[in-house]
Amino acid sequence: MTVTTTTTTALTLDAVSYQVGPHRIIDDVSLDVHYGQVLALVGPNGAGKSTVLGLLAGDIKPTAGAVSLDHRLLATWDSRELAQTRAVLLQANQVAFSFTAQDVIDMGRAPWIGTPQADQDEDAIAEAIAVTEIEHLQQRSFPTLSGGEKARVSLARVLAQRTRIVMLDEPTAALDLRHQEEVLRIARQIASQGCAVIVVLHDLSLAAAYADTIAILHHGRLAACGAPQEVLTAERVEQIYGTAVRIIADPDTGRPVVLPRRHL
Repeated sequence: MTVTTTTTTALTLDAVSYQVGPHRIIDDVSLDVHYGQVLALVGPNGAGKSTVLGLLAGDIKPTAGAVSLDHRLLATWDSRELAQTRAVLLQANQVAFSFTAQDVIDMGRAPWIGTPQADQDEDAIAEAIAVTEIEHLQQRSFPTLSGGEKARVSLARVLAQRTRIVMLDEPTAALDLRHQEEVLRIARQIASQGCAVIVVLHDLSLAAAYADTIAILHHGRLAACGAPQEVLTAERVEQIYGTAVRIIADPDTGRPVVLPRRHL
């Protein structure tokens, strides 16, 4: 199943599968990611969301099919080119040593060392810190931060990298309500500047509120892909997630809100 629009394609999965031993984790997935849009990858636990993100990032190689970035096979890109083109926020916000939050953010500029873009380091770092509202954390030791604070510092590192593709793996998992909304607003802002944003989410209502396109993965296959209103039907969500839901329209935006049906 392939989704295309008239916008410029950033990344393409073409009949991609990924297998470890006898286990096929991703099975024949075709998907386009477009500049200027937010794509949300959703699905139950174990559906393959993070694996798809890893394939798009070039961190893992498909066992079948092909991945392309800017219409060029991802396998032909070297690591520095990739680091200057796409930034990745992983689920685990850990570092090996007791760096400060400022040190972690500064790491986002590493791909640009020795290039003309290094002149942007100071501005890029200052902007990332301001957008994520972590000025008060700059001199804190990263390991001493809370899960939510680590997530925001790690997001600042990704933003400081200033790439045209941004990949976020469950960026809201450790965040409170306000900061969940803020992260997705940042994602929308980045996309409005012409970047491609791919975000892995568990919260279907949050995905519906901010994504241009939602791709639902189920047992490693692409179950549906399209606009939130098209993809998030009660019948489909119930079938994939195994629980009854009610879909209502957000009174402010008209976008779908997914509510579990509870019998207390």
